[in-house]
Amino acid sequence: MTSSSGSLKLEIYTEDKTPGKWSVPLSEEVFRGFLSGAGGSEKAVFSEGSIFSPFLFGKYFDPSDAFPLWEFDADVLLASLRSVGQCRVDWSQTDQTYVLISDLPVVGKNNVQVYVDVKGKMMEISGQWNINKKTAANGDWRSGRWWEYGYVRRLELPGDADPQNSEAFLSNKDDYSFLEIIIPKINSKNKF
Repeated sequence: MTSSSGSLKLEIYTEDKTPGKWSVPLSEEVFRGFLSGAGGSEKAVFSEGSIFSPFLFGKYFDPSDAFPLWEFDADVLLASLRSVGQCRVDWSQTDQTYVLISDLPVVGKNNVQVYVDVKGKMMEISGQWNINKKTAANGDWRSGRWWEYGYVRRLELPGDADPQNSEAFLSNKDDYSFLEIIIPKINSKNKF
């Protein structure tokens, strides 16, 4: 399904069929070692300013751990990245919605998925960038050293977020795809 702006509307999954995913934490030491031997695809996915970079928020934070994004002002948290032109993500809120916009580097087939845990008020954005590498023993790239195969960013949702009515859109331009996620607020009179 395509929106009027030419963006592809993504399905937002609410049923998690892989409960063991993201069980291997990505430590700062492991990430630095991984990135030092990385090629262009890895650097495109995990570079500074990317929503998937563990250093996006100014200090190391494992992207597989849920981060309370909307508790922080994007202008403040991203100021240093914006000052050097490296910021590829933004978030905001209105009286009716929470909005997240992010570049997604195009590496191979773009298979970004958005998952929402309605009960736990958590959103997860993930995708596989390395489809050629043999996956974990159980066949699911997300249950082992996931950063060698793909990317993830898990976000805590605010208490007044309505994750069941969220929408996600993907559009492409040049070497990047753009992801836009719109999450309505529960007490909002106007739905987008």
